[in-house]
Amino acid sequence: MNGHMAGVGEAPSAGSFEHGVQIIDGDKEFNANMNEYLQVEHVAEAGFNYHIISVFGSQSTGKSTLLNNLFGTEFSVMSETARQQTTKGIWMSKNKRIESAGTKMADNILVMDVEGTDGRERGEDQDFERKSALFALATSEVLLVNIWEHQVGLYQGANMGLLKTVFEVNLQLFLKDKKSTPRSLLFFVIRDHLGTTPLANLRNTLIQDLTKIWSSISKPQGLENSRIEDYFDFGFAALPHKILQGDKFVSEVATLGSRFTTGHRGKSGNKDDDELQGGVFLPEYHRRIPADGFSMYAEGIWDQIVNNKDLDLPTQQELLAQFRCDEIAREVLISFDVVITPLEEKQAEATRFGKPTVLPDLGATGSKARTEVLKSFESQASRYHKGVFTRKRQELESKVDTRMKALYQGQLSAAHKAGVVAFSEAVSNKVKAGQKAGGGYEFAEIVASEKKKTLDIFKVEAQSLAMQGVPWTNFKTQYMLFEQELDEVSGKLRKEEMRRLATRVERWVKSRLGEAIGLEFNKLGSGRGGTGAPEEGEKPATEKDLWDRIWNVFTGIVKEAEVRFAERAKSFDASDEEVDVGMWRLRRKSWVALREKVDEEVMEGNILMKLRENFEDKFRYDEAGVPRIWRPTDDIEGIYTKARESTLKLIPLLSRFRLASTYAPPDLVSFIGTQPGGVEAGDEEDLPPIGGVDEDEGKSLEEETTVLSESKRQDLVVRFKKTADGVFVEAKRGALGGVTQVPWYFYGLLLALGWNELFAVLKNPFLFLLLILMIGGLYVSYSLNLLGPMMHMGNAAFTQGLDIGKERLREFIMNQEMARQAVGVPANSGNSTEDIGMDDLDTKGKKKGDDSAHGDDEI
Repeated sequence: MNGHMAGVGEAPSAGSFEHGVQIIDGDKEFNANMNEYLQVEHVAEAGFNYHIISVFGSQSTGKSTLLNNLFGTEFSVMSETARQQTTKGIWMSKNKRIESAGTKMADNILVMDVEGTDGRERGEDQDFERKSALFALATSEVLLVNIWEHQVGLYQGANMGLLKTVFEVNLQLFLKDKKSTPRSLLFFVIRDHLGTTPLANLRNTLIQDLTKIWSSISKPQGLENSRIEDYFDFGFAALPHKILQGDKFVSEVATLGSRFTTGHRGKSGNKDDDELQGGVFLPEYHRRIPADGFSMYAEGIWDQIVNNKDLDLPTQQELLAQFRCDEIAREVLISFDVVITPLEEKQAEATRFGKPTVLPDLGATGSKARTEVLKSFESQASRYHKGVFTRKRQELESKVDTRMKALYQGQLSAAHKAGVVAFSEAVSNKVKAGQKAGGGYEFAEIVASEKKKTLDIFKVEAQSLAMQGVPWTNFKTQYMLFEQELDEVSGKLRKEEMRRLATRVERWVKSRLGEAIGLEFNKLGSGRGGTGAPEEGEKPATEKDLWDRIWNVFTGIVKEAEVRFAERAKSFDASDEEVDVGMWRLRRKSWVALREKVDEEVMEGNILMKLRENFEDKFRYDEAGVPRIWRPTDDIEGIYTKARESTLKLIPLLSRFRLASTYAPPDLVSFIGTQPGGVEAGDEEDLPPIGGVDEDEGKSLEEETTVLSESKRQDLVVRFKKTADGVFVEAKRGALGGVTQVPWYFYGLLLALGWNELFAVLKNPFLFLLLILMIGGLYVSYSLNLLGPMMHMGNAAFTQGLDIGKERLREFIMNQEMARQAVGVPANSGNSTEDIGMDDLDTKGKKKGDDSAHGDDEI
């Protein structure tokens, strides 16, 4: 029977689903291939646009014949002669008719042909009858009850006993809540209607019987007063005899078929009195199970019916919805993974290598992927149980958003880091460009401009990631954190720029101090006796105020530097606290620079030279600044002693930095000031301790202002005295060297022997004039104390002339044969290439240092 349809347990083949499929076989096995049949018939993708009709009635009453004529199906029918069971189990086929009696029928009508009741094949076993009837009632929108006219009013013939059992079980299991349970239509088709009894009377009889059955069944607690009309609607139709009135049977069937379309209730306001209008398929009859999940839903219903489980229809709908929603979620996530996974891998790889990368167009790509996955899920899963669908959509959305959030957070983190780096580099590059251009730049304006650009770039990126209606994509917090870090970076850059500014100002202070302090120390000498001091300008009135002048110059330079620093720091938008810290550091660094310069000036070589210049200035020059020409009659010892003692007084003065006005060290504590509150640990790392200011260092102000230690002072005194003594000896020698001591008798002898020559010169005007010039020259030389130097020059000239004469004589002897023979010098031979100079010859013209043989010959 139904051999042209796919049965339970049979492997589906091409064409096996052409006429239908067996859902449940006689052994109560459910067909696992039901969904394939729905897919072949293109019902699976219909969503909610399908309808389920079942037929219920006694065996061999023409149920299959009725369905075939109504819907064009090809269920097997009973042989007119065999009178045996043709339908075993439950079969399904799709409506083959498009319209009936000129009226378009509803789409995707699925017809279930249920095994007939009261068959001799099953005998007393009514288990399958009850379960199949219960299955049909639980799954169908319209249950066709096929009875003969003469069976109306009969208890067993009209299957009232079976209906009572089905109603009772259905009420216990399915109809616990009439508000949430779909209604069903019990449509009675009265066969072989002769017309003697009007259809209205037959209708009333059936409703009375059904009402009586309902009142007699056992009802659950809370439903004792429920009525059958609360759960079922009723429909009635009568058909003439198929054999005796064949033509009329066909036309009435066609008219009945036109009723299987979408309908609605009348508008009386009372559901019990409303008549169906337009068709038998009301929205409230539909089980709200999507077509692609109906096979699983039906299998779950049948499984719990067969195993006598407590069946709750809404729970089965939820289980089906959970399964299908999970399945759909997995399917839609595949396309989501195709888009998102490569981006996640790229981001993870960049993070692993420590180079976070801003992925291009991530916002548009991610938003599109998220929208598509949720929309795809909604289009496929929204047809299932609303509560389950909503929950599963939230789960899917949470799963998608978890991955998207991690991806977006990584994107913003990369944009954050890239923005900070770009901001730092941009500010640094513009500052360098300004420095190369001559320092004409405003740091605060550069920072503000670059900060705005960087924030705009980050804001654009954050806005591109934002999705409407998704709260977690409001990245306002990340924007504020980014702005806060830019402020921190700006502060660090400003601090670095302040450091560079401080360094430049410190170099300027050192340069100015180098010139000014060096000039003050050089004033210890006039420059006449040495180098270093200016030759122009007046000397200070006293040397005792050296440190006062140095301190005044130092404080003036530092104040000017502070003004420069403060003005430039304000252009950096620095706070008052930062300016105070900078100037505090500047004062400390300036004092250290002053001490370094002073220590440089009082180094052993430098200070000794300054003391010698000071001494020579007082010893070699008179009060008018005219150089002294020492004579034996001058008080050289007295002048030397006075100049030396005056210079020696400078050594104690130079030993300690003391002001002449207070005879105390300068007030460094007041000058440097207290440490500002904004000083950090890094601000003090490069600051050497200052005695008297940094109490923790254990160094007093007296020690800080000590320039020369006691040992250095004593050593300096000794070395200076030696230097001064050298100058004194030189002066003394110069005074004595300018006078020649000639015996008195030499003048008488010279006069006696040179009398004739003297008169010859006096008589000769030319010789007399020459004598006058010579006497004048000697006088001038004597007056200028130049006779000694002139004699030294004469001796040097004579010695050089003698050397030149010897050299010329040697060359003449070596080049002239007769000269060599005259002095006994052998000729140059090839065996000797040694040159012999005049200095190598003795008084006899022989080489000095001959061997002993020559000596023996002489002896």
